[in-house]
Amino acid sequence: MFIRSERLFLRPGWPEDWQELLSRIADESVVRNLARAPWPYTAQDAQSFAARPQDERLPHFFVTLPTSAAPAEMIGCIGLGEIDGEVELGYWFARQHWGKGYATEAARAVLRFARVLGHHHLVAGHFIDNPASGAVLRKVGFKPTGAVRQRYSLARGYETQSVEHRIDLGRPSDCDGGGDTDLAGAMRAA
Repeated sequence: MFIRSERLFLRPGWPEDWQELLSRIADESVVRNLARAPWPYTAQDAQSFAARPQDERLPHFFVTLPTSAAPAEMIGCIGLGEIDGEVELGYWFARQHWGKGYATEAARAVLRFARVLGHHHLVAGHFIDNPASGAVLRKVGFKPTGAVRQRYSLARGYETQSVEHRIDLGRPSDCDGGGDTDLAGAMRAA
């Protein structure tokens, strides 16, 4: 599965991506904001993740920044996972790419694709000490649920508070946004 947005190209990972993945994520300031990534993040962790098979209902993508030079530069990762029986959006971006709108753009692309896959709603969370991630979630239409729960961070090695969010996607649609227009309007307004 591949997704093209205005500035980004989202693609599946391949086993040979592990070194570039490691060079982007092996930063404690990135990994400490994730629930499932260990710290230190090792070559074995990168090899395992890059070789992980895709789940058709819960895909994950390497986010690349296309340039005239090949290959395109990997700048992060975004995808769908499962938590407590619900579909969750998760992402990370290399520190040098923070604050450029890439997380928002990639999230919007994945939300459109999630509707194509037939998902009716998604959940997401961010650790309380990472408000920038909460801002991204709100920009793409997620609403805080009012719940703050304890969530284990493998990198931190302890449970920390996570601010929970939810988005209702409406009816399934095609890749061009056909179907329920509420999500499309909210995403454009953000």
